[in-house]
Amino acid sequence: MAGTGGSGGPIGAGALAGGARSKVAPSVDFDHSCSDSVEYLTLNFGPFETVHRWRRLPPCDEFVGARRSKHTVVAYKDAIYVFGGDNGKTMLNDLLRFDVKDCSWCRAFTTGTPPAPRYHHSAVVYGSSMFVFGGYTGDIYSNSNLKNKNDLFEYKFATGQWTEWKIEGRLPVARSAHGATVYSDKLWIFAGYDGNARLSDMWTIGLQDRELTCWEEVAQSGEIPPSCCNFPVAVCRDKMFVFSGQSGAKITNNLFQFEFKDKTWTRIPTEHLLRGSPPPPQRRYGHTMVAFDRHLYVFGGAADNTLPNELHCYDVDFQTWEVVQPSSDSEVGGAEVPERAAASEEATALASEERGGFKKSRDVFGLDFGTTTAKQPSPPASELPSGRLFHAAAVISDAMYIFGGTVDNNIRSGEMYRFQFSCYPKCTLHEDYGRLWESRQFCDVEFVLGEKEECVQGHVAIVTARSRWLRRKIVQARERLAQKLEEEAAPASREAPGVAVGGARPPLLHVAIREAEARPFEVLMQFLYTDKIKYPRKGHVEDVLLIMDVYKLALSFQLCRLEQLCRQYIEASVDLQNVLVVCESAARLQLSQLKVIMMKEFERLSSPLIVEIVRRKQQPPPRAPSDQPVDIGTSLIQDMKAYLEGAGAEFCDITLLLDGHPRPAHKAILAARSSYFEAMFRSFMPEDGQVNISIGEMVPSRQAFESMLRYIYYGEVNMPPEDSLYLFAAPYYYGFYNNRLQAYCKQNLEMNVTVQNVLQILEAADKTQALDMKRHCLHIIVHQFTKVSKLPTLRSLSQQLLLDIIDSLASHISDKQCAELGADI
Repeated sequence: MAGTGGSGGPIGAGALAGGARSKVAPSVDFDHSCSDSVEYLTLNFGPFETVHRWRRLPPCDEFVGARRSKHTVVAYKDAIYVFGGDNGKTMLNDLLRFDVKDCSWCRAFTTGTPPAPRYHHSAVVYGSSMFVFGGYTGDIYSNSNLKNKNDLFEYKFATGQWTEWKIEGRLPVARSAHGATVYSDKLWIFAGYDGNARLSDMWTIGLQDRELTCWEEVAQSGEIPPSCCNFPVAVCRDKMFVFSGQSGAKITNNLFQFEFKDKTWTRIPTEHLLRGSPPPPQRRYGHTMVAFDRHLYVFGGAADNTLPNELHCYDVDFQTWEVVQPSSDSEVGGAEVPERAAASEEATALASEERGGFKKSRDVFGLDFGTTTAKQPSPPASELPSGRLFHAAAVISDAMYIFGGTVDNNIRSGEMYRFQFSCYPKCTLHEDYGRLWESRQFCDVEFVLGEKEECVQGHVAIVTARSRWLRRKIVQARERLAQKLEEEAAPASREAPGVAVGGARPPLLHVAIREAEARPFEVLMQFLYTDKIKYPRKGHVEDVLLIMDVYKLALSFQLCRLEQLCRQYIEASVDLQNVLVVCESAARLQLSQLKVIMMKEFERLSSPLIVEIVRRKQQPPPRAPSDQPVDIGTSLIQDMKAYLEGAGAEFCDITLLLDGHPRPAHKAILAARSSYFEAMFRSFMPEDGQVNISIGEMVPSRQAFESMLRYIYYGEVNMPPEDSLYLFAAPYYYGFYNNRLQAYCKQNLEMNVTVQNVLQILEAADKTQALDMKRHCLHIIVHQFTKVSKLPTLRSLSQQLLLDIIDSLASHISDKQCAELGADI
């Protein structure tokens, strides 16, 4: 398996692979060509930056370049290039360069004729060049010669040469405040403002050879965004995304995606977001949006006469929004140089589980083994950027850089800020359980549905964890079966049904549910496994009616979360074409949540329904106050957490043995999350129903084993750093579907080696043969021995480890110190 810091080396049992220096753990695919030659830990972490930390960098001095807004920013290698904009009085066409390693500003070297001063233009990078298109030019001070442009300029980074591309043929309408990006060797231009109206057209031009290229208008299809300007675009997962912007009186906060291959737009629905979960950002304009990994990050802009400074993140894979909580370093200030220091013993609060969920102690040592020393904390030099609009942003490596913009009182900014991303592999919990549902492997319950007695199979562990109503049904069915077996004096009459006896696979438990039909019940089951339901196809009445049947089941089974989802889906899917059909179905199901619109088909409705509509028209039912909290139910993660912590004890059907200590568990959950357990239960299930737990030849501690179970059951990754040493190789050995756990283990070790836990980590490093980490711990112990010697755990160390500590002390003590000690004696 590849190491998380880069291509890395192979990982043996109980060993870690060294990777290239990395500030945060990247997403790396598994390499199953594992070698047994690696027998020790190589931690080449180097310096790192706190995840989700905002850091204020040196601002641009006035003698280098003016403060500005409406400019562009691009990233090339290790530098940020700023072009154009306005300083509040005049338009600009200077080119500034910010070196992200040296944190220094300068004017970029240029030759040739640059573009005329302008703002609201676009700039992109292709190959080793920057391309600037369009924008608004003229003298804003005297209000003369103001016009939009459609010219295209190239700046070569290597030579500093500016060149204008002279394109023959049809050209795009001159414009400003448009969107631009590069994809498949082409520049793509979308929408903007032509001086009279907002646009919604799209143009593209090849950038490989200017002698053989021309502008082409793109024939767009699908749900094309409204004509708009002052919006950002970003490319992620081979799609272009557009969020919000100025689009006339009807400004929305819709997110649209454009498929380059078939040139089709799609509005990404947000109706699947539960009330109470993070909503999309407010509608806004003048904001930025960048793509990193599988996420889109939206910052700033003007949102209904406010200038918010929250950072919003959209997960492209899961189609969910969240507000990124900045690290505490961002709020209270931190070191200008990204090194951890031995300071106070306070621990900060937990960060977001999805991207950066570790306790960060301030008594922490950077893992740079060549020069590891305890450093004193630097004075505060960090803060969150204030709200702003018409700023610009770009991404270099694993960080976003934001420069300039208009802040309060129409003041231009010359500030530069850096935001540290996290790029952990995504949590596959929902996908893994969804795969279990789709495969129908290891099913141990069969639901007999409706009058037709159609059968749908499932897994007792998942169903009983998610639904109390179905849990009662399963318990009742088990009791009836047990009674029947006892009456028939069956050989296994004393064993609880559904529990594995020896290696035999028990028969399916049959549960009759007369109030449910197969199709809606399957949708409900899919929700139990994934927390999601498939969004109805637009214009398909049968999809909406199916969701209504699911809604009825959600009410009957008391699934609040599914109930909320269905209601939101139905409300978002009802239109003029299907409203009366939906209303008829609502009356049949005794649901009364939908509004009715009068149409010609109204006369076909049943008399009682017509009477009800008229009554509601005359006397609308009272609405519940909107500020009342909405019960959105429990999530998959919450339910599986409770299940592991004891709620699922009576449904355990496998025993895990850790160094002889039994730990009951659930086969279906283990198989869903681990290909190791899946293969075991499919092919060579132990006859006694017991599985010995190890990671290679190493047996983890009980604490580390519980940390691994939390990860398997509900994706939890927070753990003490000593557990991370035990579990670093677990993703490879147990066949987890990505190396998310390993990435967290790596960062946990990077950030949390403290004086308080160094002895526990020393023990874990010794047991796992992580020799580099052991040497690092001994180094810390030697340099902080006054503090370490007072720790009670020192006296519980093995004799060999105490000898190792004494040996390290003897090796590091100087002749001068020996002389001083002798004089004292």
